[in-house]
Amino acid sequence: MKNNKTKYGNISISFHAIATIAYQSAIKSYGVVGLANENFTRGLTRFFSKEKQSGVIVGYENDALYLDLFIVVEYGTRISTVTKSVANNVKFNVENIVGVPVNEVNVHVRGLRVSDTD
Repeated sequence: MKNNKTKYGNISISFHAIATIAYQSAIKSYGVVGLANENFTRGLTRFFSKEKQSGVIVGYENDALYLDLFIVVEYGTRISTVTKSVANNVKFNVENIVGVPVNEVNVHVRGLRVSDTD
């Protein structure tokens, strides 16, 4: 990722930090029950490492970020509304916190789940 130079020194932000911000933004969005792994292999490796940003892939090209999120939606909610909400929340929070423009937020719905209502 591009390093920003200031009069105080260099600022660099890792993909891990950006993925964590995107994960927290997505999980707090309306209708999202959880995030899923992209595929079996990545899911297996993340199971053993206990990473908090599973379900998020961060890419960086031409001074802009590209994010892919793999979500599980609550059963009974409108999927298109949930995906638009997730994309907007993630884009806003990442741009606001990191200060780097987000070019694309791709939201992939991996499943539906009935949430626990106690």
